[in-house]
Amino acid sequence: MGQKTGVGLATVVISYVFCTYYNVLMSWALFYLFNSFGATPPWKTCDNSWNVFKNCSSGLPGNTSDLQSASQQFFDHRLLKKTNGIENVGDLQWELFGYLFLAWVIVYLCIFKGVKSTGKVVYFTALFPYFILFALLINNMQLPGAKEGVLYFVTPVWNKLFEVKVWVHAAAQVFNSLGIAFGSMISMASYNNFNNNIVRDALIVSFINSFTSILAGFVIFSAIGFMSHVHNLPVNNISTDGPGLVFVVYPEVLSTMPAFRLWAPLFFIMLLCLGLDSQFATVEVALTFIKDEFRAKVLHYLKREELLALFVCIVSFLLGIPHVTKGGIYVFQLMDHYTAVVSLMFLAFFEVIAVCWFFGVPRLSHMIKKMLGKRVNIYFRICWLLICPLLVLCILVSSIIQYTPVKYGTYRYPLWAEWVGWGVSLISLIWIPIGAIHEIYNNKGSFLSRIKTAVTTTIDPAGEDPLPEKQNLNNPMAEKAIEHLTTTL
Repeated sequence: MGQKTGVGLATVVISYVFCTYYNVLMSWALFYLFNSFGATPPWKTCDNSWNVFKNCSSGLPGNTSDLQSASQQFFDHRLLKKTNGIENVGDLQWELFGYLFLAWVIVYLCIFKGVKSTGKVVYFTALFPYFILFALLINNMQLPGAKEGVLYFVTPVWNKLFEVKVWVHAAAQVFNSLGIAFGSMISMASYNNFNNNIVRDALIVSFINSFTSILAGFVIFSAIGFMSHVHNLPVNNISTDGPGLVFVVYPEVLSTMPAFRLWAPLFFIMLLCLGLDSQFATVEVALTFIKDEFRAKVLHYLKREELLALFVCIVSFLLGIPHVTKGGIYVFQLMDHYTAVVSLMFLAFFEVIAVCWFFGVPRLSHMIKKMLGKRVNIYFRICWLLICPLLVLCILVSSIIQYTPVKYGTYRYPLWAEWVGWGVSLISLIWIPIGAIHEIYNNKGSFLSRIKTAVTTTIDPAGEDPLPEKQNLNNPMAEKAIEHLTTTL
């Protein structure tokens, strides 16, 4: 990658912040995996030491009941051992601390040899979940009540389409699943050959992402339909979102399935694989940035790139420790809300404007033509020029107008915690105005001429690629051009 400031550096920062807390989910998955090998799942019964007996239900009591399911109490009181709020973070949970350490060891062993070794690992971590998803789907569709759950999933609720919040969360989900605005796509693309067909790859990735989301929806809601049948509850009384779906509802579903001792470990191994794929990509953003910008200085002290990966993983592990305290879930929710939703929307907007309007559709089209030997079709050009910028702008404005403070269940965060959350957002976003000020200050001439120079790309699309190649690898020119443009913003 070329020198990064502005939007480019902001993507690196947000990716790194994301990876410091995202791996906590992998520690949870490991915790459930190692607890799923017993004769009876520990989240199935109410006779354990962590259960609050007076309001514990061995099944799913529904959203309207004051009772808690055994799986909910396992999540709250056994896994999290949560306190009453972020004001009381509590002691470190040494068991989760160990699982978090193990999660980072796994990440390091998969990335320490660079992108080539990561690519080999991804062949398993990306493909194995599909075998489990299809196996679960076949199994779930044979269960009573599965049809009702699937119908609930595919039946549209038209009035929801007029709620801006739905579109904001949908956009955030797509951005997260595709890695948009996180920099992972650019980092990985920078290792491609110059003539790699990025148009084809973009279509394949988008299609697979949507297909996987729909497939997972059928798997989840067929199981939820089964649970509604078992407990004689409406489907909407069982469905939930966030960590509760994966770590509360689905473990409860698995515990009632035939051969649960097979399905439960396979499910949590699948979760681990899915999480590791995302973790590889975001950690690689930081590693690629450091190696491209500071390779000589870093290798002077660390000598080998493997030690750089080790250093990044150790620092990330240490930054994740607050999430494995007894009040860690509140810290996790705060970080996730202000990183994966608030910051992401702003960053996506500035990226789209930088590429589509400042760099310009003609230049971008010419870059792709040099790579592929033909012009990109008009559909993409219309998307770049109008549809993408306007859609992201509408989502951003709507999310600002309908902003709601972070919360966890019924718990409302204190004002100081919200300010901390905005501080987390600014850690990444602040580099955009700093980059702009830096560029304007370094340019010469009047103030207006400095601004004009700052927003004008210095890459000549008809000339040669001005940026150096990576060692033994070619960079796509379009990726370089986009990257160079971010230094002017």
